[in-house]
Amino acid sequence: MDITSENELGRPPFDATRLDRLMEEADLDVLLVTSKHAIQYLLGGYRYFFYDYMDAHGLSRYLPFFVYVRGRIDLAAYVGSPMEVYEQEHGKFWVSSLSFDNMTTKRSAASAAEHLRAAGRTGGRIGVEVGFLPVDAYRVLEAALPDAAIVDATFTLELLRAIKSPRELGILRAASEKVIDSILAVFAGHGPGVTKRALVDALRREEQARGLTFEYALVTMGRSFNRAPSDQVWQKGDVLALDSGGNERGYIGDLCRMGVLGEPDRELEDLLGEVEAIQQAARRPIRPGALGREIYVEPEALVARSAHREALSFVAHGMGIVSHEAPWLTDRCSVPYPAYHAGRPLEAGMVISIETTLLHPRRGFIKLEDTVAVTAEAWEAYGDHGRGWNRGLA
Repeated sequence: MDITSENELGRPPFDATRLDRLMEEADLDVLLVTSKHAIQYLLGGYRYFFYDYMDAHGLSRYLPFFVYVRGRIDLAAYVGSPMEVYEQEHGKFWVSSLSFDNMTTKRSAASAAEHLRAAGRTGGRIGVEVGFLPVDAYRVLEAALPDAAIVDATFTLELLRAIKSPRELGILRAASEKVIDSILAVFAGHGPGVTKRALVDALRREEQARGLTFEYALVTMGRSFNRAPSDQVWQKGDVLALDSGGNERGYIGDLCRMGVLGEPDRELEDLLGEVEAIQQAARRPIRPGALGREIYVEPEALVARSAHREALSFVAHGMGIVSHEAPWLTDRCSVPYPAYHAGRPLEAGMVISIETTLLHPRRGFIKLEDTVAVTAEAWEAYGDHGRGWNRGLA
């Protein structure tokens, strides 16, 4: 993504006032950010292409640092690798303080500490992302900043990204629509005898042709609940679930649609109809000011009343640069975190993934997954087509 035209030198592409407030609430004086996704957000979409798919290099690894001092946007800095000087020449950085003499994790950490020392900010509470900071880099920071308390700031950074800008919402809409278009193209273009492995390859091609970076495909077929690529073949009457993540400029489109080889019978129509009813029930309470837990009330009641309740599951979670980012609506899902937003009001700009899964013992894996944004009035669904039974190639 070319951010040169969007981010002027010295002008942050994020809401610095919001970040300052979140840091104050967490009693943080400084942030040392090291995850590629958080740095991408703070730099306005920039991710260094050379390390997009890897981190390891020689005996160390790529470890960028974004340095932010609360209330002092002028002291923001970026620590990168030597070859990122080429990106500087293209005007990719809005911060004026840059360091590119860093080919190891230790050297990167030392450069970040040196910047804080020059800025007179070696004490106080310094926030890091503990899950994204190698132990050798942490030890360098600890030794170089003995007067500081180094604490975890992951939660604060995640809260910053909870409310999407119009630009971000546009990217997520595009990602969702392209994923659904790709899934429908795969359903329509394949028939009896195609393997799960071939379907994954086809979905990759379809997403890449639409400008997405293909991330993953979870595929279930027939009565099996196994979602990994394999040589299992699609046969007449089999249901097929395609659940895929496609990346558009760093943001994930993650949706699921159903296909069938042949015409769906009444039972299949009823089963998918039940899944669809739960999906629609989750949308109804979504609006600014509604508590996050309200999304769960009607879907959980429908699950509890269902004859298939032992085989049904429902979850709603945040979506954006990473899956299961804020808002966090439940503490009862496969990805562990506190239900921080369950008792807090939804806000316009939040984006929620809603998914209902039925593991039917005779008919197989049946699922819908949707992406829904909170708007000023209520909600808007992205990529909201192909919701029924999509037919495979006869």
